[in-house]
Parts: sequence; structure tokens; C-alpha cells
Amino acid sequence: MKLPFRTKSIAFRLISAVLLVELVSSLLVIFLSFGYERHVHFHAFDVMLHGRVDSVLGAVQDAEDAADNVMLDQRDLHLPPDDIYEVYDVHGRLLGRSPNWPGSGGPLTPAKDGFSRFTVNQRHYRVLRLHGSRIVDPGEPGGGKLRQVTIVYGAPVEHVWRAIRGAVEFYAAGSLLLLVVTGPLIAWLLHRGLLPLRQLAALASNVTADAMQFNPPQSARTTPELAPLTHALESALQRLERAFVLQRTFVSDAAHELKTAVAVVKSSLQLLGLRPRTAAEYHAGLERCLADSARLEDLVAKMLTLARVEDGTPAPGPPPTCDIVACIQRTIADLDTVAELRGVQVAFAPPPAAVPVPLATDDCLLVVSNLLLNALQHSPQGSTVAVRLSAHDAIELAVEDHGEGISPDALPHVFERFYRGDPSRTRSTGGAGLGLAICKAVIERAGGTITIASQPGKGATVTVSLPKAEAQPAKFSPPSA
Repeated sequence: MKLPFRTKSIAFRLISAVLLVELVSSLLVIFLSFGYERHVHFHAFDVMLHGRVDSVLGAVQDAEDAADNVMLDQRDLHLPPDDIYEVYDVHGRLLGRSPNWPGSGGPLTPAKDGFSRFTVNQRHYRVLRLHGSRIVDPGEPGGGKLRQVTIVYGAPVEHVWRAIRGAVEFYAAGSLLLLVVTGPLIAWLLHRGLLPLRQLAALASNVTADAMQFNPPQSARTTPELAPLTHALESALQRLERAFVLQRTFVSDAAHELKTAVAVVKSSLQLLGLRPRTAAEYHAGLERCLADSARLEDLVAKMLTLARVEDGTPAPGPPPTCDIVACIQRTIADLDTVAELRGVQVAFAPPPAAVPVPLATDDCLLVVSNLLLNALQHSPQGSTVAVRLSAHDAIELAVEDHGEGISPDALPHVFERFYRGDPSRTRSTGGAGLGLAICKAVIERAGGTITIASQPGKGATVTVSLPKAEAQPAKFSPPSA
């Protein structure tokens, strides 16, 4: 089950996150302010208690008796009426206490000096017990006598908590006011800050298959967070545009090639039906129709092969491998008749061991046969086609011919589908301009590269680079005699 929050916009999520952070920060400020105010107010309260204890200690006077006792003179004490106190001498004798002292008898204090808390008549008091010293008869020789007294002084803490609560309420009100004021401001700033993203989305939504123009605003290019997205959109749309162009070109070229092949077959049949002919003429005409049909069938087969290779869907099971040495030897044997008819020799020095490549056997045979057949078709009589294979960090296959070569203008287009540098040779060689395109698709699907180097009048060299295969190459039986 999806949460409703997940369907909200990015702006809503950012605003909610910022406001939540502000709320948590406000609560943290309130908590810290409570601790700080409590510390400050009670520290001041303790200082005040020490001062009032000193006032009580100042009221301890000489009792003017023979035992040099002390007494508490409360006439000059001006203390808050809610405070409580009592004073004892070193023998535990009560010297005096406040009129509102609770209970009777015994000190209202723990056993040791310091601060403590008591509840008196449902009121909370902070009580300080302190031992003090008082000099009796200071005018006598020796500076008088030192007497010890114990003072217990307590004051209610309600006003302290009220002060703390007031300070915390002030911080809380200030934080709430800040949250109310900054909330709409943050929402406006985020809404304005996301404007380049909305502009980018609006422009991207206008892109269609017929209108691929995409000109993102400069703000999207200069914003660090949007620059990678902008670049990715531009690159993706450029690739899509190229793919659409290639698709339209492919459909147009394929339709043209098929229309031409069908037109040739149709014209041959129409020619046979123009007038009565002899059996030999009918036989020759049917042979031409069969040859044209075979060319049409070969074109359709190559188009299906190209579509299969460019599909990109991996076959089930482990990655395919094969021995490229065996594929080269088999292809040379299959094309031996073609080489002999054209008066061309094929030179190949096979390595002593098998060389596995990440290709299925049929795909490897397809690549090698296309490259070797092209070399044979464009080699002059009496020349040699050299096939070289090297296996180092990568596996490189080179097929070199000494034919007429490829012009510099045509060289960048040789891997395009249905491209032929010299259309006049189509009928003689039977090429439809798909062989090198199929080779490129097969090689790149296996993670390799294919390049062509050529000089007009000096021939061409096709170089295929493939990664080494991990698994053992697949075996296939040699061609039957």
C-alpha cells in the first residue's frame, strides 16, 4: 500500500521536510532554554539564600551571660514573610526561628550541610543548611571568642518556577512565531527555486517524435543540481533523434530495395508475356526470375539477421563462445570456389591453439564470411587477400585486400545500412549494403569494435577487435564433403 505522502510533489516534500526540521529545532531550543533558565534562576536563588543566611548569621549576638553564650536578635531581621529559618548553637540549643516555622522541635534539615528540598504546607521549599562562625566579645583581649552556629534557611520556589516557565513560554512563542513567519517564506523560496525544474519539464513535455527540438533554459544549464539532468535529457533526445532518423532511413531504404527487387521480377515476367516465345526463351526468362527471387530472398534474410542482431535481447543460458580459428578455416574452405573463380588467393597462418571469442558460432561465421567475401569481390585477379589473427590483451582479426580501395568521402558511411560506395556494382556482386552493417552490429553486441582503413587504389583493411572469452569455445562439425 502506497503512502499518500509519496505521491506529493518535490516542493511539498521539501517544504514539509524544512518545516519539520524547524519544528524539531524549535522543540530542541525550548528544551535547551528550559535547562538553561532553570540553571540560571536556581543559581541566582541559591546565591540569594546564601545572602539571607548571612543576614541571619549577622543577627547572632552575644547573650551577655556568664557562659558567653550567643543569642539571635531578630529585631533587625527584615526577611520575606514566607521564608523559614532557625538557628542552633554548637550544642544543638535552639537560638531562634522564624514565626512561621512548621512543626515543633528538632531542626528541619538533613544530616549534612548543603541544599535540600522540603514540602511545607503543600508548598515546595529549597532549604540551605550552613555552619557559620561568630565572634563573641570582640573587645576582649585576644579578639574575643569564636562560637559556631548552625543556620537552616528555606524559601519557597514557586516564584522561581514561574520565572522559568515565563522564560520558556517566551522562547516557545518566539519559535512558533518564527515558524509561522518562515513557513510561507520557505514555501515561496522553494517554489521559486524549483522554477528552472518546472521550465525544464515543460520543455521536455513538448518533445515529440515529429518535433525533437529541445532547448533547455540557461538557468537549467547553470544550476549544479539540474545541469546533469539537462545534459542527460539532451543526450537521450539526441540518441532518440538519431534512432528515429536511422529507423526512417532504414524503412525507406528497405522499401526502396524491396521495391526494386520486386520490380525486376515483375518486369521479367511482363517481358515473357509480351509475345509468344519458344521453350528456350521461357526457360531463360524463368532462370532470370529465379535469380532475381534469390536476390530478393537474400535481401530479406539479411534484413531479418540485422533485426535479430540489433534486438539486443540476450539469449538464455551461458554466454556463447566459439573458436574463431575454426570459423576462419571453415569460411576459407566455403569460399574457396569463389576465390578460384576470381583468381584470388587467401593467405592465413592459423595459430597453434584455439582462440575463443564471445560469439555464437553462426554469428562468427557470418562476420568472417561477410568480411572475406567483400575482400574477394573487390580484389583484382592475381592478388592475395591476407587474413591475420593475433591474440594478446584482445583478439584482433584483420582482413586485407589489394583492390580499388574506398574513397575518403565514402569511408565514414561504409557501416551504414544499404550504403554502397559504387551502386553500379550491385548487380555484379549481389550486395545490398547490409553486410558491414550486420558485422558492426554483431561485433558491438559482443563488446568489440570494427574499423576500416583504406587508401584509394591500394586496397582496404578491416580490423575486428574482440575481448577474450572465459569459457571453452563451442564445437561444430566441419562441413561435409
